[in-house]
Order: sequence, then C-alpha cells, then structure tokens
Amino acid sequence: MAENTLKRAEFRGNAGEYFGIWIVNILLTIVTFGIYSAWAKVRRMRYFRGNTFLDGYSFDYHARGLQIFLGRAIVFIIIAMVNVVTNAVPVAGAITPFVFAAVLPFFIVRSLRFNARVTSYRNVRFDFTGNKWDAFTSIILGGVISVLTLGILAPLASRWASRYIFNHLHYGDRPFSTDPQLGSLYKALIPPAVIFLIGLVIMGFVGWLVAYPMLNGFLERTNDRSGREAMIFAILAIYGVLLPLLVVYAFARMIYHIAVRNVVVNAMLFDGRHRMKSDLRRLTYVWIWLSNTVVTLLTLGLMRPWAAVREQRYMLTHTGIIPQGEIGDVVGAIQASGSAIGSEYMDLEGFDFGF
Repeated sequence: MAENTLKRAEFRGNAGEYFGIWIVNILLTIVTFGIYSAWAKVRRMRYFRGNTFLDGYSFDYHARGLQIFLGRAIVFIIIAMVNVVTNAVPVAGAITPFVFAAVLPFFIVRSLRFNARVTSYRNVRFDFTGNKWDAFTSIILGGVISVLTLGILAPLASRWASRYIFNHLHYGDRPFSTDPQLGSLYKALIPPAVIFLIGLVIMGFVGWLVAYPMLNGFLERTNDRSGREAMIFAILAIYGVLLPLLVVYAFARMIYHIAVRNVVVNAMLFDGRHRMKSDLRRLTYVWIWLSNTVVTLLTLGLMRPWAAVREQRYMLTHTGIIPQGEIGDVVGAIQASGSAIGSEYMDLEGFDFGF
C-alpha cells in the first residue's frame, strides 16, 4: 500500500450467520428472565468485532459475560436503593440528581476503559486513560448546558465529549487525538436545527387548529358526558401533535450526530501522524435507518439481524485511516514496544456498566 492512501475498514459478516446467534440470544434471554443478556452481548460483540477487518486483519473482543452481568447488577442495585430511599424519605428525592451526578462519572470512566481494554487489533489492546472529573465536566456538564440552552450550545458539548473520549484513547502505547473545530460543528447543527424548527412550526400550527379547540372544549364541559368525550379527544389530539414532533426531533438528532461523527473523526490523528477518515452521507444513513426500522417492524423483528449487519457494513465502509507508511509496519512497531496482550491483563478490566 502506498503512503498516504486511504485504507478503509470492511465488514465481512452476513445476516444468515448473525441470525443464528441473534435468535439463540433472544430465546436464552427470555427463558432466563434477562440474565443471559450479558452473555448475549459478548456473543454479539465477538461476532461484529471478529468480522470487522482493516488491512486484512480482524478486531477481537475479549470480555466475559460475568463481567458485564456484574456491572449491570451493580447499576441495578444502586438504582433500586435510591428508589427505596426516595419512597421511604420523599425529601431525599431532592438530592437524587446530585447523587447520580456524583456517581455517573465513575460509571462513564469504567465503561469506556472496559470497552477499550477488551478490544484488540492484531494482538494489541486498546486502552482509555480518562479520569472522573474530566468525565463530569465534558460529558455531564456539557449535556446539561446543551439542554438548558435548547441545543444552541450542543456543538460545544459535542466538542467537549469527543475530545475527552478520543484524546484519552490509546492503541497499545500510541494515543489518538482529535480537536474538532467549533465552526465545523455549528455547520453540522444548521440542517437538523432547520428541520426541527420547521417541524415545530408545522406541529404548532396543527396544534392550534386541532388540539387547542378540543382542549378548550374539554375545559368548558368538564361535568357532563360530552366533557369526558372532549377530554379523550383532547388527549388524543395532544399526542397526535407531540408524537410526530418527537419523530422529527429524532430525525434531526440523527442527522446531527452523523455530521458530528464525520467532523470528529476527520479531525482525528493516531500517534500524531496517521489521519482518520469518515465520509458518511447523512441522507443515505437516514434511509438505511428508516428502511431498517420499517422492515424490522413489518417482520415482527425477524429481520433485525439483516438490519444490524446492513448498518454496520455501511458505517465501516465509510470509515478508514490514512497511514504514513504500511499499516503492518506501524502495528509491528507497537508490538515491539511490548503492548501485545498479556494473559494477566484480563484481570484488570473490571466490569462493564453499559455507558
């Protein structure tokens, strides 16, 4: 391979193979009341990682089902304890958000570290070295700021989160880094913002024509049968306005995240000199997602494996790296530095908390 030539990833799995894994995972998860879902995730991730290839070599996934199960159990116990305390002492509910804000960074760091360390390529592990305070400021605080500003500062939150995640990611002893420009992220925000605003105006107009008269009729006739009927129609009208608006929001959000992925990955370097590449097309991805959803619903979920494989193949086909030299030489240098898998390394990964 020539220097400075884009080397794309590829997915070699197929829907038929994955269907066998998927259906067994579903059945065992049902008969074990959800307990097997942790082991199901391991089987699913091993299939998708093992069929993801770069330069002729596949990735590997080394997690164990027990690690994922214990991580989920810990999260479940904490949530259950918070609910019990809140029900017993209602005033304690006021401090619940602060408790979650204090605990969540720990889960974020452990999950990112776990998922990095159980992934390898050519016998070399990934790693994540971020800390809890940076997780709080970049992900939790950034998310809160994005919500409070109604999405106006969403690009800033996206920049904080991407820099935190990828600037602490390593392959062996070599770091990744990214510094997406705020201007590019705001350009990514413009199309979905326009789509959502148009949807908001349309739904607002429909609500004014339909939902408001029905709600007003309900308020005027609250004590008779016609009032109860008006209430039912008013509620249906409100949902009839809100649900399409939620669909428009999900559509706009998807377009934004695809554009952000391109911006962040295209600004990413590996080892300070090997440039990453992402050229996903927003409308193409939306079409894949929409058609996948429709086909999955029409087949009562049986075509879900086909949809998952189709989406994965598209994502990987439009992701790659522009190495300075041969990939084999780059990986060989990393292996020579002593970053290959050690058998004792498996005991250091901890649990997956699902972030």
